[in-house]
Amino acid sequence: MDAIVSTIQQLLIDWGYPGLFISAMLAGSIIPFSSELVLIALVKLGLDPFLCVLSATLGNTVGGMTCYFMGYLGKIEWVEKYFKVKHEKIEKMQKFLQGKGALMGFFGFLPTLGEVIAITLGFMRSNVIITTVSMFLGKLARYVLLVYAIDELTSLYMLYFG
Repeated sequence: MDAIVSTIQQLLIDWGYPGLFISAMLAGSIIPFSSELVLIALVKLGLDPFLCVLSATLGNTVGGMTCYFMGYLGKIEWVEKYFKVKHEKIEKMQKFLQGKGALMGFFGFLPTLGEVIAITLGFMRSNVIITTVSMFLGKLARYVLLVYAIDELTSLYMLYFG
């Protein structure tokens, strides 16, 4: 299985920005996938960091909104069966999100919890525009910090070992 994932990741890296968008979309959905590896590889290969962050952010937001719309459909059986998110988790998240609204979409970047947040916001029929924008901003912050951290670590490495 690891060989298949590795091959898919290499293919997405070879595709550049569109591959990054696809990897981020998969990662933003309920499908377990790492867009960070593709992002880092492309930045290190010399692609424009701004365009990489933008591509990853847009893809990850689209993936996150698929979770939102699954919740919006309100078919808890589908969410439990296909996405392995228990109804109890969604109910618990609804109680937590009550009164906080669509701005909580910002935290859609969090691993595992982000999908539950997005699904729950869909169930709660939160404002789709505010949810999308707040989700986009959270994911943008995550990718900007990741690229910045990798750049800083590379600089430190070159300083001491270069």
